[in-house]
Amino acid sequence: MPPVTREDPYAAFNFQVIVTNVSDDGVAVSGAFTEITGLEVEISPIEYRGGAEDITVRKIPGLKKFSNITLKRGITGHIGFWNWVVEAMNGKVRRTAGSIIMLDENRQEVMRWNFSRAWPTKYTGPSLGANKNEIAMETLVLAVEGVLIDV
Repeated sequence: MPPVTREDPYAAFNFQVIVTNVSDDGVAVSGAFTEITGLEVEISPIEYRGGAEDITVRKIPGLKKFSNITLKRGITGHIGFWNWVVEAMNGKVRRTAGSIIMLDENRQEVMRWNFSRAWPTKYTGPSLGANKNEIAMETLVLAVEGVLIDV
């Protein structure tokens, strides 16, 4: 779906995450995450200067690099993502695709970032304490090899 444009910017709190081929039956797994970071791409410049050129260094586009995507959510007891991490720990890294979908105030899709060849590279469990008054949070970090905006 192409991005929906408007005058006012969208709020950052209305989004959904879908990851395909993570559950045992192969269907997409979605999660109610509270925070997503790492939607970044970097094209590293290669500096070059030919011997016959003046003293100016030219910059040529180099390799593209995608940052890891970090997903945070409150623990709900659903272990689909954890089972995916366990597979990776046992040497069976399953790469898959997914989407991060921005929603408007009416929960309608307005923009979608599709990521590809993702696999879990880090899991962090909650910080527990008897005197805490907060949600138990878990963090999942995904290594990705591509991010595109669906246009």
